[in-house]
Amino acid sequence: MTHMTDPTPDTSEPSAANPPRIKSFVRRTGRVTTGQAKALESVGPRVLLPYQSDTIDLIATNPMNPVTNGQNDSKFERIVFEIGFGMGEATAHIAALMPQTLFLGCEVHDPGVGALLKRIEENNLHNLRICAHDAFEVLTHMIAPASLDGVHIFFPDPWHKKRHNKRRLIQAPFVELLASRLKAGGYLHCATDWQPYAEQILAVLQADATLKNRSTRAGGYSDKPDYRPLTKFENRGIKLGHGVWDVVFERV
Repeated sequence: MTHMTDPTPDTSEPSAANPPRIKSFVRRTGRVTTGQAKALESVGPRVLLPYQSDTIDLIATNPMNPVTNGQNDSKFERIVFEIGFGMGEATAHIAALMPQTLFLGCEVHDPGVGALLKRIEENNLHNLRICAHDAFEVLTHMIAPASLDGVHIFFPDPWHKKRHNKRRLIQAPFVELLASRLKAGGYLHCATDWQPYAEQILAVLQADATLKNRSTRAGGYSDKPDYRPLTKFENRGIKLGHGVWDVVFERV
């Protein structure tokens, strides 16, 4: 499960330009394995994207982009942004299925970053970049409006206790930011195994006038898209009788 919500609210002085917000991550300690450390050293320089305060052209700045005839003739047709990829299992799987899509993943958990870098090397993936930084700041400063074809948020921390619900990532102000970065027709795909959070996600997305639900099912939830794999964690939950809810909306 992805954990991308900070238990401590931003306590800086609020203003119109700097409203109070919840950070999109919590920095968790964890042991980096030898293999992950090697991947951080060998693959990291080609894949890790340093945070900066200016917007960037993700395709033009991708060092793994193929170069032909002396020109940077990109094979990438779409850009998808992922928030909190955990150990990168689903991310690597989807990237392999969609070689013409460039994926930018935000994750601040070092073992997770190292694990995805290791998968990139093992599977010879050329369409992934990683920014180990707060997704809110990356979206706000580095990602231009109407530049993304998709956003993936799989199994964000549900903050089960009612008094902690305010710490959840999917809330109206953050969804407004996400929607502003999507192209017309671009999609936002969220998945969760906690029904109360699924209900909140659906309600928040339905309330945003710039988004429309792609699902035609009663209840508003989507069938699991073919590209999203069942992770070991998810399979274990399904065997125990737990549900999983996918919510897919698009920018109008």
